[in-house]
Amino acid sequence: MRQEMVRREEAELRRSHQKPRSPEGWGLLLVLWYLAFYKPIITESHLRRKNIEFIFIRFSAWQYAGCDKLWAGLVTTLCDSIRHHFGALPLSVYHVMGTRPRFASGFSQKEWVLKTGTCLKLWGLLFVLGAGLTILLVALLVPGIKDHHALKVVGSAVTSLSGSGLALGAFSILKNLLISEKQKIERLTNSEKFTSQLGFMSKVRNEVEVLVDFLSFMEIFERRRLRVVLEITSLDICYPEKVAGVLNAMNTLLSEANTPFIFILAVDPSVIVPCLEQTGCMKGLADNGYLYLNRTVTLPFSIPEMGARSRLRFLEAAIQTREDLMYRIITSNVERRRAKCQAVPAVPSRQEADAEAVRCIHEAFRCLHDSTDPLARYLPTSGAHVRRIVNTIPITLRLLLHRAGTPGTPSPRAAAAWVVLADQWPCRLSWALQCLEDAWQSRPTADFGARSLWSIFQENVGELSSLRQPLHNVLSLDGDPELFQTFLASDFPFTARDARAFLGVTVNLDHSIRHKMGLLRGLDRLQKATAAPVSRGVQCPH
Repeated sequence: MRQEMVRREEAELRRSHQKPRSPEGWGLLLVLWYLAFYKPIITESHLRRKNIEFIFIRFSAWQYAGCDKLWAGLVTTLCDSIRHHFGALPLSVYHVMGTRPRFASGFSQKEWVLKTGTCLKLWGLLFVLGAGLTILLVALLVPGIKDHHALKVVGSAVTSLSGSGLALGAFSILKNLLISEKQKIERLTNSEKFTSQLGFMSKVRNEVEVLVDFLSFMEIFERRRLRVVLEITSLDICYPEKVAGVLNAMNTLLSEANTPFIFILAVDPSVIVPCLEQTGCMKGLADNGYLYLNRTVTLPFSIPEMGARSRLRFLEAAIQTREDLMYRIITSNVERRRAKCQAVPAVPSRQEADAEAVRCIHEAFRCLHDSTDPLARYLPTSGAHVRRIVNTIPITLRLLLHRAGTPGTPSPRAAAAWVVLADQWPCRLSWALQCLEDAWQSRPTADFGARSLWSIFQENVGELSSLRQPLHNVLSLDGDPELFQTFLASDFPFTARDARAFLGVTVNLDHSIRHKMGLLRGLDRLQKATAAPVSRGVQCPH
């Protein structure tokens, strides 16, 4: 993401010849001037800007696991991090004098409009203050007028009233400067009447809305897009009700159409799903945690199993801490392997790889848009699922191109079909892959490459039917079973060799489902194996 920031920044500078601004140094004085006297306007040129800045915020749920409301910790971390990133003074001034950005009328390219009302009020207060001070000084210093008590009273009153308006604004800014949004929310959560405060959520939402509007203001000032990336970790070691609270807070922050937040949720679904199913947030979703995650996550990325190269890389990192003889033996093997790798032909440049990736992505999307292509028939009707497919196809194709050196690299159309298959029938596909993996492990010398995935599924569908009770929630994720048969049997007859090629790059399939199936299948076979000797132990009637 940082590399993408730099690339877009350079491209935007070549296009518009406008350097981005920063609220630091002289830029701080400039942003305070704009905050006080100008209204920001969202113009067409601003919407065309492609440069972007990511503001990374790390939220470890375990650090806030002891508080009553874990989601309140998420919101306070968000507010505090944005305050530290831009500085306390600009945000405090925006609370008092800032204006929410509005869209331009027509094709106007003016990004800043003078606050006429604010300027008139300020000049009026200054004029009245100056007049009051003049009257007061004349009444105090000019001989012959010192004895006029009424003039002193008028001068004092005018000075006090005009000065109090300026002092009140300065006091509001100072108050927001000393008391941050994080302290405001913590004060509300620490209140004894916390559970009975009906307006608590509205107050928190108002604080978040002010942050969103402030980010929109800073986008126009800095001449680039701003996105807040929250990395949520350690959620799978918290209590179930706290897990549901954080996910609800995520959905609340993402409920707006143009929200500037991006959540990276690093969790283990096999732990999160039971936590969600134990809480009351599943009402209306048939107590199915998988359905809740599917409606929350717009880009699933399940990390595949570690390959041989990654294992060796981790091994190198682990053995660097060893100082014994085994370290020397292993490092010599590593050096020999590196010498062999140096004989590999040079890989194409990054520009060539990106161009090839863009070509493959466009070809895959053309297949989805082509009404005559059978793949278009299998697109889901749910908008959330369509977004998941559109987000996943580019990643899958880039991962496939990264492995382009392996023989038999699938085509972009096949990759798009595989992504649709994993999205529409995750349970049945996971079952077929698990049966295929078990067959490889039990008979490693056998050649399963030419066998179709549909034939493997048909052979083991009876066993899946016997496990439908423990796999009920997972089975409910699948689409039409008849379409699944048509997909694999006729339109896209993937083979075991294709499945092996795609398995390492399948990021939109929850691998914990397959692991759960493997465990259930192993337990079922173990029960059958232990029950078999009982029948053989019965004595023969002879």
